[in-house]
Amino acid sequence: MARISQLALAACLALSALHADAFTTVPSQTYVSTRSQPLFLSSTEAAASSLKRLPDSAVELTLHVPAAATSAAYDKVLAEVSKKVSIPGFRKGAKIPPQVIENAWNKNGGKKGLRTMAINELVGELIETALKEEHELEPIGQPSLVTSAEQLAETFTPGEELDLTVKCDVWPEIKFKQVEGQDKPYSGLKGSYNRKPFNQERFDAALRDLLERYATLEQYDDDSHSLTTGDACKVNMVGYMATADGEKGELLPNAASGDDVEVILGEGRYMDGLVEGLEGGKVGETKTVKVRFPDALKNKELAGKDAIFDVEILSASRRSLPDLTDEFANEVREGLTAESLKEELRKAVDSQDAQEYMGVRNAALGKALSDIIDVDVPDTLVTNQAREKYALMMTDMRDNGMADEDIKQMINPENFLKYKDIQKDDIVRDFKISMAVDEIARLENIQVPAYQVEEQIQSLKDQAAKEGQSTDGLDDEQMRRKVESTLERRMVYDLLAEVAELEVEYVEEEKFDEELLEKLAQESLAREEAEAAEQASEEA
Repeated sequence: MARISQLALAACLALSALHADAFTTVPSQTYVSTRSQPLFLSSTEAAASSLKRLPDSAVELTLHVPAAATSAAYDKVLAEVSKKVSIPGFRKGAKIPPQVIENAWNKNGGKKGLRTMAINELVGELIETALKEEHELEPIGQPSLVTSAEQLAETFTPGEELDLTVKCDVWPEIKFKQVEGQDKPYSGLKGSYNRKPFNQERFDAALRDLLERYATLEQYDDDSHSLTTGDACKVNMVGYMATADGEKGELLPNAASGDDVEVILGEGRYMDGLVEGLEGGKVGETKTVKVRFPDALKNKELAGKDAIFDVEILSASRRSLPDLTDEFANEVREGLTAESLKEELRKAVDSQDAQEYMGVRNAALGKALSDIIDVDVPDTLVTNQAREKYALMMTDMRDNGMADEDIKQMINPENFLKYKDIQKDDIVRDFKISMAVDEIARLENIQVPAYQVEEQIQSLKDQAAKEGQSTDGLDDEQMRRKVESTLERRMVYDLLAEVAELEVEYVEEEKFDEELLEKLAQESLAREEAEAAEQASEEA
C-alpha cells in the first residue's frame, strides 16, 4: 500500500480543518458536545422526534425538546461557566444568579453566547440518542443544525419547549435486487475477464506423475530381455570420480552409491547418462556407465562433476501405468470418477496461474455485484475517501519529482472539489461493492479461522524484516483487523466465483520480438547520426 508523505498528509489535514466548507457538504454550524453526564429527562418528558429521508443516505431529524430539558441544559452551561469566571463577591464555583453570570460573560457573547452553548449541549445530548435508539440509524460524521445555534439563540428561552432540526448522514441500508431464477441474488453473477491460457503441458505432466505413483511391476521371466525405456530394474551401484582423461578415479562417498537400488528407465529422472547407459543391458550384466551430476545438486563437491559407475543389473521388470478410468479414480479417492479427478487436477495445476489473475476475476465479480445492489452512499463517506485519494495523489507527485512548494499550491478547496467530482462515481461504486461483500459475509456466516489470520500476520512481519523494515511501531490489533477483513473478502469472492457464470477468455501473452526491437533501435540510431551529420554540414 502506498504511504502518504508527511507533506501531503499535513497539507490535506490542514486544508480540511481550515476549509471545512470545501471538503465536506456538512454546514459549519456543527455541535461540539461538552456533556459530562446525560441531561435528566423523565419518561413523561422524553423528547419526541420526526424523521425525513433525504437523498444520498442523509436524514433530516426534527426533535421536540421539552421545557425541562431546555432548562436543564441552560443550568448546566451556567454551572460550567461559573467555574471559569471570577466575579467579585462570589467564590469560584459558588452558586451565582444567572443574570450575574450572563453579565460576566459579555466578552464571550453574554446571554446569547450562553444560550448558544445550551443549544449545542442539547444537540450533543439528544440527537445521537434519537437517531440510534428511536430510529435505529447509525450517524456518520457530525449532525448539523438547519438553523444555526446562533440564530436559534435569538428566540431561545430556557424553560420553554424548543424544536431542533438537524441534517445528518447515516449509515446506508443495502438492498439486493431480485434476480430471476436465483434463490440468492448474488448467485450466478455474470461477467468476463481475460487471462493466459491453461497450461496443458503442466497438466499432462501432473497426470502422468499421478499415474506413475500407481504403476505396477511384472518381472520378466526371460533374463535375456534387454532393458528399454519404461522398464524398471534393481541394481547395485559403485561410483568413482572421473579423471581428466575419462578414467575411474577415487571412490565416491557411500551416499552416491548403493545396493538394490530401483532405477526406472525414463527421461529426466536421474543424472545425465545413467538411463542411457543401462538401456540394452540384461540381468546379470555389469555395465560401466558415465554420468554427470546435476549442477543444482546439494552436495557442492559433486555438483556438475563427471563420474563413472559400475552397475550390476539384478532384475528387470515390465512397468505398466493404469488407464484413467472411473475404477482407477475411485482407487485414488473413494467417490471420484475419471472426469472429477481430471477436474480436480486441472484446478490444482491452474491454481498458481489463477492466483495471478485473481484481481481481474474479482473486479469482474465486483462489477456484477454493483449492478444488483441498491444503496445510497453518504456524501460524508465520499468526501473522506476522496480526501485520502487526493493525499495519495499528492504523494505520488512528490515521489515523481514535483517540488513541495508546487504541491502546496495545488492543495486548495477548489482543486479538491474538482478532484472529488471526477472520482465520485468510482468511489461510490467501490463503496457499494465493499458493502455488498461485507453483507454477503454476514448472510453466509463466513468467518476466517484464527490460525489463518496469525499465519498471514507472521508472513507480513517476516516479509517486512526481509526488506529491512522495522515492525516495532505496528499496531498489532489494527493489523489483525485488516488482515482478517482482507481474508474474509477473499473468501467471499471465492464463494461468488464458485456459483458465478464468468466467461474467461484465454489470451496468449504478447512476446517481445527482440529482432524487430533491435532493428528499430538501429534505424533510430542511423537517423540520429544522419541528422547530426546534416546539421554539421550546414553549420560548416
